[in-house]
Amino acid sequence: MKYLNIKKALEAWQNLQPLSEKDKDRLSRRFTVDFNYNSNHIEGNTLTYGQTEILLLFGKVIGEADVRDVQEMTASNVGLRMMSEEAAMKEIPLTQNFIRTLHRTLLREDYTVYRNLPGGMQTSYVVHAGQYKTRPNSVITRYGDRFEYASPDETPGLMADLVDWYNQAEQEGKLSPVELAALFHYRYIRIHPFEDGNGRIARLMVNFILARHNYPMIVVRSRKKSEYLEALHQTDMEVGPVPSDGAHADIKSIRPFLKYFNELVATEVYNDVLFLTEKNENVWWYDGERISFRTPNYTKILNAMQTLPTLTLAEMREITGISIAAIQKLLDQLIQKKYVERGEKDGSWRVFVTQ
Repeated sequence: MKYLNIKKALEAWQNLQPLSEKDKDRLSRRFTVDFNYNSNHIEGNTLTYGQTEILLLFGKVIGEADVRDVQEMTASNVGLRMMSEEAAMKEIPLTQNFIRTLHRTLLREDYTVYRNLPGGMQTSYVVHAGQYKTRPNSVITRYGDRFEYASPDETPGLMADLVDWYNQAEQEGKLSPVELAALFHYRYIRIHPFEDGNGRIARLMVNFILARHNYPMIVVRSRKKSEYLEALHQTDMEVGPVPSDGAHADIKSIRPFLKYFNELVATEVYNDVLFLTEKNENVWWYDGERISFRTPNYTKILNAMQTLPTLTLAEMREITGISIAAIQKLLDQLIQKKYVERGEKDGSWRVFVTQ
């Protein structure tokens, strides 16, 4: 897997075209949950993978969940659909208005953030949905340094430059869609045009660009967040700290992030190919990871749960032919990995791995 390159991954993807409607639906369902869960989880959303799946696919909230996190995840999915619809209209150029509208969709409304200052004083500021920032923003890197983004005064001009550059570069065709997406992401992040939600917008826009060029959409996995941030940090070190330099970076100057992004796209695309083509009843998928169970008993139990969600252990034994003691042991492992869970109210099994 580590020797896979993007050219081979994309060739394997092209060899599968055109996809059947069934395969399109399978990929769409998987991507919807994976993208929304990971993009929001990176930013601190506390919904579990299972809660995200039930919410987005069935409109239900299971277990304890923060109301704001539920609203945020629901809005994220609306933003994903909006982005996908816009990407399908390939003849329409990208506009700042679309980016601001996407941001307004994600944040839903203005809200106030309160912060405690040293000495016990409290300060506050308003996060504006769909409007560029009105106050400076920065980040403390994992190495303890403060890294400044574009100032509020610079932001409108830099965003105009970004959109104009993208539309022109797309027309010229000198950069591949993957290069376009990587460079757009990096330039956008160096501007950080909004008070909140910049990472989520950047990851949506990456997929907007890939989808416009008929590439499969990809997920930045929250479990690999450190790799993502390190690639951005290493690129910042090469480009330098001046925000306008980052906002006008060229493809040669973002080599660390481009290397990371190429590997990310290759991995995600290859996993899509495996997901659609691998015919092994003991192979399942969970949040972008391929799970190969050592014994077919896992698959017997999972299939039984999906067919009859209210099964008791005794009924499961009758269907699978596995002893109750062995079933309990396997179930404990499935539950520990969060591949399945039991509903507290109705007692039905919920299966979060897929084939």
